[in-house]
Formats: sequence, structure tokens, C-alpha cells
Amino acid sequence: MRKKGWATGSAIFFFCVLGAANDGHAGDAYRAMAPLAQYQMASPFAEVALARSAAPASISGDAEVMTFGDHGYRTEVKGKNEFVCLVWRSWGAGVDDAEFWNPKIRAPICLNAAAARSVLPNYLERTKWVLAGSSKSDVISRIKAAMAANRFLMPEPGAMCYMMSKQGYLADANGHWHPHLMFFLAHIDAAAWGANLDDSPVFAGQSEPDPVTTFLIPVTQWSDGTPADAQMR
Repeated sequence: MRKKGWATGSAIFFFCVLGAANDGHAGDAYRAMAPLAQYQMASPFAEVALARSAAPASISGDAEVMTFGDHGYRTEVKGKNEFVCLVWRSWGAGVDDAEFWNPKIRAPICLNAAAARSVLPNYLERTKWVLAGSSKSDVISRIKAAMAANRFLMPEPGAMCYMMSKQGYLADANGHWHPHLMFFLAHIDAAAWGANLDDSPVFAGQSEPDPVTTFLIPVTQWSDGTPADAQMR
């Protein structure tokens, strides 16, 4: 299992998906943001369906669902269970990730109430920066400024999410990777969870200057209940 790339860096604001290491070709291909239309889906209906695929229907069926448009994210479906499902785009990755501007990235994610309150707002704020034309260096500066001013929301206790979609596209090298759960904590040594060790089922990552550590735990089935390939790639 490779431990570098979009996957292992817990995005400053949140989510990291474990993916394969990106090579120089990816960096050459995604040097700047592509036209906005390339990051959008065909319809809100299609995006709602993809967002809901992040978690089993017993969870996502009653969740709030957000969709991405010209001016950022908006609530498309009201929820009943305090979970929030949406599809994160490439800028949810660490700013040092070679695929930070990859317009093909579609990462369905379903956050519990604690993560929706304390993790999601950071991603939505970063989305505003990106849509306003911020470069990677601008994003880094804004993150540091938010931290210095104590405006950066730290994860609440119990903040977690589901990423169990077969339809997601997390990186050019490996598509949807493997269904998993993620847990968000203020920066902590991965060893505290026994993460990133030989034969450990737990992975962890952090991307500077992100003060959040994200722990990933693969699970054995996709959100539709079908078994996942046990081979970690």
C-alpha cells in the first residue's frame, strides 16, 4: 500500500482519501485550476445520487445532500438524521498534492453531525477561495492566517465520515480505491492509533500546514452492500 498522494495527506480542511503516489506527470497536468464547468456534474440529480453513494442507504437516505454549482455548494435535499452527504472536489486534498486541480476528482463523502459542524465548514470556505481565483500559494496563506487568528475550526470529538462509494474517483492512479471510514482529530501522532504500521488496518495522514490528522479505516463492503476486494492497492 502506498502511503503518499491525495490519500495520505489529510487536507488542510478535512478529507483525505488514501490513494496511490502521484508522479511528475500528474503535477505537469494539473498546474492550475481548469475551467469551472469541468468540475461540475451533468445535473443536480446525478450529483445527489453520487453523494448518497458515500454511505449505506440507512444513513444517506435521510441525510442532507449538498450539490456543487457556479457559486459553490448549496443544500439540494433537506436531511432528517444530521448527516450531510456531498461530493468533494480535488481541492479537498492537501495543497501539496499533485492532483489538487484535477477536474476528474469526485469524492462522495457523508459526514456525521460532529464533522458537519467542524470539518465541513473548512472545506466550504476553501471552495469559496478557489472559486474566487485563489492559487495554491494563496490557499496556504489563507490557511495560515485562519490558524493564526483562531478561525480554523478544529474537529469536534467524534467527527467522522463514510467514504464507501463504488462510483467515486479519488485519483488518476486508482479510481475509487477502497471503501473506508475516516476520523478527524486535532494533530496527533499516527502511532497513537497504531496507524501506518506493518499489517495495521489503520492509515493516517496530515498535510502541512493542516493542523488536522485524518485516520482511515478500510471496510469490507461498498455502500450498496456488495463485498470489496480485500487486496489493498
